Amino acid sequence: MTAPAPAPEAQPNQARPKSGIVRRIAGATVLAVLVFGLLWYTVFNAVTAALVASGGTVVLLAGASASDTLETVFEMIANVLLGILAAIAAVFAAIMSFFDW
Repeated sequence: MTAPAPAPEAQPNQARPKSGIVRRIAGATVLAVLVFGLLWYTVFNAVTAALVASGGTVVLLAGASASDTLETVFEMIANVLLGILAAIAAVFAAIMSFFDW
């Protein structure tokens, strides 16, 4: 049976590679990107919800404004028509009062 070869011993003077620091920086960068992405997604959803809510508000306000405009136009038409009918009624009333009816 053969015995496994012994592992080479590290010499005390040999400099260790600084892969530990690189790993820490890479891990911190990955975590920072994930947290930033999560926060950005959350804010994006909140802003989107706010825009949808404000869009609904704008639609309601525009509908109310259009309704007020139409109401004003209809009132104006009604006033003109009733004014014409009142003038006709006044003419008939004058004719009837002239003949004492």
